[in-house]
Amino acid sequence: MSDWHELTVVDRQASAANLTEVDLDARGTPVAASHQRAGQYVKLSLPGKGEGFFAIASAPGERGGVLEFLIKGGSALADALVSLPVGAEVQASAAQGKGFAVEAAKGRRVLLFATGSGISAVRSLIGVLLNDRTAYGHLSLYFGARTPDAFAYTSELETWEAAGLRVVRTVSQPGASGWQGLQGYVQTHVPLEPLADASAFLCGQKGMVQGVTEALERQGLPRERIFLNF
Repeated sequence: MSDWHELTVVDRQASAANLTEVDLDARGTPVAASHQRAGQYVKLSLPGKGEGFFAIASAPGERGGVLEFLIKGGSALADALVSLPVGAEVQASAAQGKGFAVEAAKGRRVLLFATGSGISAVRSLIGVLLNDRTAYGHLSLYFGARTPDAFAYTSELETWEAAGLRVVRTVSQPGASGWQGLQGYVQTHVPLEPLADASAFLCGQKGMVQGVTEALERQGLPRERIFLNF
């Protein structure tokens, strides 16, 4: 593609095991204006490291053109991105994807489901929901990770809860960590109650998305109100 734009690294910090928060300044580029919906993503590129898609973790307009990302290490591009110093430049496309259909949740109970780095797209949606909190019913986030140290954004969880978002965390492989919370996959913690009046938004591994979708449908939630961001 030819329409690349230069963004600048303005901050980066470790967020969880193998997850790093990277903030890119898109001010003065078309990238910032193209970010219109929670759940959108951009393509990032570095010379010699290839290119890949990364979800925007901040809500549209939240930081005046600075876009936040949660990068999972493991590929040449991701490992290079999380090693960049402040001031380094990254090539980026305009925001892409349909994002989350948040307008379909107005006046309804909202269920959010995320695993691992999938919390990045859901975090963007959380920002939108909490900025207009009274427009929605009860809000719940079901957040799964493999191990207790793999939860990103732990410093924000109390803030979300204080703003009216119930956070339910579960760990699939606690091992000898001493984890005292819920265990198992996210789909095993879907509420066992009628959900016909709710809307749900999902982001994470394919198995989680499939399992949660099936569980939600069993509780009466119509498939047309179960939303992905792509």
